[in-house]
Amino acid sequence: MHEASLFTELSVVVALGAIIAALMHRFKQPLIIGHIITGIIAGPAVLNIIHDGNTFSVFSNIGVALLLFIIGLELSIKVFSRLGPVVFTTAVAQVGSVTLVGMLTARLFHFGNLESFIIGLSLALSSTIIIVKLFNDKKEMTRLYAQIAVGVLLIQDMVATGGKIFLAAKSQGSGSVIDVALLLGRGILATVLLYMVSKYVLPRFTRALESSKELLLLFALGWGLGLATLFQKVGFSIEIGALFAGVSLASLPYAREMASRLKPLRDFFIVIFFITLGHSMVPSKLGSVVLPALVFVLVVMIIKPLSVLTTMGLLGYTKRASFKTAVAMSQVSEFSLVFLFAANEAGLASEKARAAITLVALITFAGSTYLMKYDDEIYSQLEEKLRLFERHTTKLEQRSSLQHFPIVLLGYRKGGAEFIRTFQNMKKRFVVVDYDPEAIEVLERQQINTLYGDVTDPELIEELNLEKTKLIVSTISDYNTNKFLAHWLNTKNPGAVFICNTDTAYHAARLYAEGAAYVMLPHFIGSEKISNFIKRSGFSKTEFHKFREKHLQYLESHYSEESAAS
Repeated sequence: MHEASLFTELSVVVALGAIIAALMHRFKQPLIIGHIITGIIAGPAVLNIIHDGNTFSVFSNIGVALLLFIIGLELSIKVFSRLGPVVFTTAVAQVGSVTLVGMLTARLFHFGNLESFIIGLSLALSSTIIIVKLFNDKKEMTRLYAQIAVGVLLIQDMVATGGKIFLAAKSQGSGSVIDVALLLGRGILATVLLYMVSKYVLPRFTRALESSKELLLLFALGWGLGLATLFQKVGFSIEIGALFAGVSLASLPYAREMASRLKPLRDFFIVIFFITLGHSMVPSKLGSVVLPALVFVLVVMIIKPLSVLTTMGLLGYTKRASFKTAVAMSQVSEFSLVFLFAANEAGLASEKARAAITLVALITFAGSTYLMKYDDEIYSQLEEKLRLFERHTTKLEQRSSLQHFPIVLLGYRKGGAEFIRTFQNMKKRFVVVDYDPEAIEVLERQQINTLYGDVTDPELIEELNLEKTKLIVSTISDYNTNKFLAHWLNTKNPGAVFICNTDTAYHAARLYAEGAAYVMLPHFIGSEKISNFIKRSGFSKTEFHKFREKHLQYLESHYSEESAAS
């Protein structure tokens, strides 16, 4: 009977979630908001569908572990070690300043001293799951600001773990210093063992794992979920364990294969996570805490981003990297709710404090989701004012005056290597532009001319001198970026050959309309064939015109089939 009841609950909730997600998609709203709304509607305040909350929590934990494990598979220990100083400094400055401001604000509303500290720390924490999910949806996980944000979130998780120990010590009257020392010892031991196994043991099983896709999937699940559980037992969070599990496999040849096979499973369980999160936000007793909650929201969405902007600016990072990292932090964490719940159960925080943080979570989860979705548009509006947070010489974008390059390659990871070989064989001078610090590092080791930065940045375009460039190849799959470049080049340098990349026939047709000379589609022609065509034709736009007409005929028929099917 219990299994039948659980199946019914899960089926109804998923069906309700699908309806709300379809509505959110129809009105072009973030799906995360729809999932949280589904949880609220399915919760006790509205339809009261979910009765087996524990099972839903287990499902949501699996989603959290899979999400962070896959992110870890796509990251590198070298990146984290290189970004260590900015991550640590930003995290300390942000957590310290927001905790202090949050404490003082809570005291203004007559919360107790210890209670105010707990509220301040809750406001300082940010949601690992929401931030990582949105970065992942926008395909920005390899960007500098995303990697800094993930590093800061890891330190916040450490702080949250320390806060959890502090609460337990306060409620039980035990010595928290000893508990923290034991936790650190266990954490170091687990990390060292993980490093030894991933470096010396797992590479021996590479051939066996690659030979069976089913075995690879089971190994990935076992490794990711198992280590997440191990770190949780040691005293850390599931997020830390799962991320470390992924990073430990990131250098292995089958890492990307594991990530691709796990993604459909991750997508289902992460939806359950957000629904469960919405279910936990019971909007009762919120009326009496509206004013303090709104003030706390201002602390989270203004003071917290400002602390990140200021710190990263002082450390020499660009205003764009600082702004996008800051915007990502503009919410409280799902752990903030757990933290206040535990404090309330231990008699260290009132029901009023718990209700206030619940309302703050509801508002900031929604607000930060929209901010991250439209951060590029917001940045373009605020760009001049944000110069206040940028030093004259910036890290990772310290550029000497560039000589003029007739060829510019935008993006390295997706087919860029093939174009580089072509340009080298042609003995043509070229520069590679990428926003992935690790890709830049790889190219610099090969003594290839590189430039770090975002190609939509007007300063970078000016420095590249694209008005005189003869050939621009973009392996970037983001449609809006390629559309911007195509339009800019068609206006400023119409004689240039612009080759770009996209995933759909519709977007390819739109890019041609904007002036692209050729658009690569994975299922039609890839970087290898088009690079051979460049060898034969050089910079002649007339030759590309013939190639383009043939492709347009293909797209017209293909797009007609897509329209008929839909």
